[in-house]
Amino acid sequence: MPVRATKRGEERTPLQGSCDVLICGASFAGLSVARELAGSGADVMIVDRYEIGERQTSACGIPTDWLRATGLIGAERQRFDSLLIHTPHGERRYRLPWTFSTFDYRELCELLWCQCDARFETAKVNGRAAGANGDGTIAVETDRGVLAAPLVVDALGWRRVLASGDGFQPPDAPLSRGLEVHPGGSSEDLEVWIDRRYVPAGYGWSFPARDELRIGVGSFDPRFHVRETTELLAEDLGSERVRYQGNWIPHKLRRATEGGVFFAGDSAGHCLPLTAEGIRTAIYFGIALGRELRAVHEGRQNRERAAARYASYHDSHEWKFRWMLRVQRLVPRIPPRLLGPLIRLLGRKRFVDWSFAHYLQIAPPPEGSAHEQQGAGDQQGHTEDAVGAERDLVEAEQA
Repeated sequence: MPVRATKRGEERTPLQGSCDVLICGASFAGLSVARELAGSGADVMIVDRYEIGERQTSACGIPTDWLRATGLIGAERQRFDSLLIHTPHGERRYRLPWTFSTFDYRELCELLWCQCDARFETAKVNGRAAGANGDGTIAVETDRGVLAAPLVVDALGWRRVLASGDGFQPPDAPLSRGLEVHPGGSSEDLEVWIDRRYVPAGYGWSFPARDELRIGVGSFDPRFHVRETTELLAEDLGSERVRYQGNWIPHKLRRATEGGVFFAGDSAGHCLPLTAEGIRTAIYFGIALGRELRAVHEGRQNRERAAARYASYHDSHEWKFRWMLRVQRLVPRIPPRLLGPLIRLLGRKRFVDWSFAHYLQIAPPPEGSAHEQQGAGDQQGHTEDAVGAERDLVEAEQA
């Protein structure tokens, strides 16, 4: 397990003051927000209790085009053009219309950090503090002191630390539970198990990453403990049960803004139901938020306008998440004897191409550089996204 990097002893100096933008959380969402602010002249500070890239919490997979579009392809470890799905009554290989890549978490975070010009400090964020001057500046309490900024981002994860508090605690919350082990080994197959021997509602996986296998089990029901079945899957695959990592995974969108604070990544529920894919969506919404905050710093809009636009953009995707959640709730109700025939039926090339193309469009790769599509172009992009969402919905209903 990683050791928390918060300053200690003589290195634990007081941390206080103000900046233009304060980003709490230094993983995919937080770094993506900072990336979009690079070159703007904004004084951006990122705080996290771990060093950048220190604490991996997922299997680290993403569509390959996302790595290319964001300049992160150097972190790629292995690429796949098919998905092998296992059920108790048969299996099927899906040939994907796009490739999927596993990557190294630390290296990808470091590449994102290299695209930023922000400051970074290790500190544990405890919550909001009393406002400093009553001028709209938001104060945040850390274990090293109080920081303040007019623009504050919570990218700290599902706990949503800077919210007012809504009793969002497992297991009585819309969270999935995931655990995986990281044995050495190699494979050419990206694999998923829909098998109630491992989990009543959820799935198991094996994500190869060159010289490492990432084997895990995710449960849609947070009350189902997955350690024993994760170990069972690893044993069935002849792999060691070593280097455990796990996390709670949100499967429902939450408010994008609250009390002047902007939320991105898991703190906003930016993790897709059914597949539990959250890296692509964290970067996707992080880019959108970063562009709104850049417009504020450059004087093209105020914070309230940025909050309204970001919330509207976030909300325009709600129907996509809602439909994914409906399928997530449907899968455990399918009788096991029907899973094999159903998986084979859905594995027809025409349906796979259609469904995975739409799945990618939930959060498509960005076009252009980090700082393009600003100003009026941003508004056009938001409008086009809303129109495209409506068109996709009509097509889905017709299908």
